[in-house]
Amino acid sequence: MELRTLEDTRELARRLLRRAPEGTLLVLSGPLGAGKTTLTRFLAEALGSEADVASPTYTLVHEYPTPAGVLVHIDAYRLPDAAALEQLGLDETLERARLVVVEWGTGLLPLHPEALWLELERLGERRSATLRGADGRPLGWGA
Repeated sequence: MELRTLEDTRELARRLLRRAPEGTLLVLSGPLGAGKTTLTRFLAEALGSEADVASPTYTLVHEYPTPAGVLVHIDAYRLPDAAALEQLGLDETLERARLVVVEWGTGLLPLHPEALWLELERLGERRSATLRGADGRPLGWGA
C-alpha cells in the first residue's frame, strides 16, 4: 500500500485494526523516519484515544487507554534480543491489551506465529507499507 499523505497512513491504521482482533501483536519494521510512530499515533486515534502518542525509545513502553482497551506501544530497538522482551511479560501484556505495537520487533515473529508484521519503507518523500504474517508471507488488505 502506498502512503502518499498522512490521510493514507490514517486509513492504513483503520485497515490494520479491522485485521487485528483484541490481543494482537503488531510488529512494525522499517528504517528511521519510515512512519512507525506516526502510524501508532493513528492507531490510537482510530481506537478513540486522545493521548499524545510519542516514541517510547527511551522509556521502552508506553500505554494508552482507549475505549476499546489499552494500546501498548513498545520500542525494542535497545533490547538485546526478543527474549528480553518476552522476559518483560509480553504474553501477559497481550492478554490484557487491545493491541500491542512493537517497533523494531521482528525477532518476536518466530515466537508469535499469530502476529501481524507491517513492513514500512521510505521511498523519498513517500512511504509504502506491506502487511505480512509472522512467517513473512504477504497478506491482503481486505476491505
